[in-house]
Amino acid sequence: MQPILLTRDRSLADEVARLSAAAGVRPDLYDDPLAALAAWPRAPLVLVGADLVDEVAAARPGRRDGVHVVGWAPADGVFRAALAIGAGTVGELPVCEAWLVDLLADSEEAPGRGRTVGVIGGSGGAGASTFACALGQVSAPRGPTLVVDTDPLGPGLDRLLGLESAAGVRWGDLASSSGRLGARSLREAVPRSASGVGVLSWASGAASEPDATVVREAVAAAQRGHDLVVLDLARHGPALVDELVARCDRLLVVLPATLGGVASTVRLLERVGPVSGAALAVRRGGVSWDDVERATGLPIAVEVPEQRGLLEAVDLGLGPVRHLRVPLARAARQVLEDAA
Repeated sequence: MQPILLTRDRSLADEVARLSAAAGVRPDLYDDPLAALAAWPRAPLVLVGADLVDEVAAARPGRRDGVHVVGWAPADGVFRAALAIGAGTVGELPVCEAWLVDLLADSEEAPGRGRTVGVIGGSGGAGASTFACALGQVSAPRGPTLVVDTDPLGPGLDRLLGLESAAGVRWGDLASSSGRLGARSLREAVPRSASGVGVLSWASGAASEPDATVVREAVAAAQRGHDLVVLDLARHGPALVDELVARCDRLLVVLPATLGGVASTVRLLERVGPVSGAALAVRRGGVSWDDVERATGLPIAVEVPEQRGLLEAVDLGLGPVRHLRVPLARAARQVLEDAA
């Protein structure tokens, strides 16, 4: 279904049509608010012209997300009516052109948001970043996939995937940008491997913690524009980690089944607190799986296998999954099927 535009202002309709063409969509035009009521709840995006916002408010359409008012220098009264219809934004043209193009482009995406899987190391050196990349590589052939690096002290997910020299935006580029980040804009801008997995990480050199607002905007755009988003979360990382954990449909805590690994994981879980959908990804060690589950209070979702040639594959720029038959790929596939 297409976005809808409600206006009788011909110049506004023409301008939105021009911007829609740039975004690759074609909104349906309504000049009668009552005629638009049937499409109102189903349209991926609703744009209400400032000239009709009072009439729309009088029609009392149902509350929903994705409603915005646009116009040429909207009058003060427009804002009151915009609140009445639950509009998220009142945009003034031509100032808001770039924002509106991104908004229209996002409306082309499939409804809802992609699944989000968080991966965090229960202890240092557990292999969480490697497993996050494996999830991304296995998911990419199935649909748009993005692996997001939120650990400034980690190895760099672009390096693990062989994309450190690939062109594309990094956290530093997003920090210096302004305005709303579109889902399609982000999907097309990040470095992406031949198999289709994208990565958002830092450029070479010192990595600083990204601004919380930038991270929120980037993760939201990633969720709108990808079937799967994998968040590589920092153990000792920014305060934002707790918020990112809350955005995950599934949280995997990666740990070795050793006394030290289990003890570190217990401390991490005490800090993070209860998380719906949390489970363990365990590398074999001296502690039995029953004892691991008993100590952590979480179920084991998958065994993270040892894989011959892993370091060589990463050094060659192939990522941890050099082909879909390696043990890590099978483990990642199991997690993705369980999270579906």
